[in-house]
Amino acid sequence: MTRQWILGAVVALATVACTKAPVDNEPGGADLLAPFKAELKAALMQGMQAGPVEAIAICRDKAPDIAAALSVDGVTMGRSSHRLRNAANAPQAWLAPIIEGYANGSHDLVPRSVDIGSGRTGYVEPIVVQPLCLACHGRDVPPAVAARLDDLYPEDRATGFAEGDFRGVFWVEF
Repeated sequence: MTRQWILGAVVALATVACTKAPVDNEPGGADLLAPFKAELKAALMQGMQAGPVEAIAICRDKAPDIAAALSVDGVTMGRSSHRLRNAANAPQAWLAPIIEGYANGSHDLVPRSVDIGSGRTGYVEPIVVQPLCLACHGRDVPPAVAARLDDLYPEDRATGFAEGDFRGVFWVEF
């Protein structure tokens, strides 16, 4: 009886030792997006200290640089919207219906993960307009901001929002 118990314990320990770590220990979409969101927020807060006209350059130049620096090892990330300011942020094919669902209210404004095929996952977090966003995305954009936006983005569709509106998404593929 004791030998059977010892043999059973050895088999159980060997099984545990050879079992692959659960997938839950691998970083998920929220984990992968967190540094992007934190770096972008810090850059925007710093830019806003100089004023909204100067902060426009952060979204235009710094945000893509941050996303590119963090898009490594099969991970890609960025921002997109149903009302684009920058055509370079147009949604990926898998992302477009999710954005449309958020925009038309058929999806709750909660993060979602989707299987995008080929063993890859897409993860999306909605962006909701906060008071700070209104300086460049609101209904009453200051004239200097509007002039700078017109200069940089003649096809801009990213104004006219109110606090709490759905603005767009952060997304990551991995």
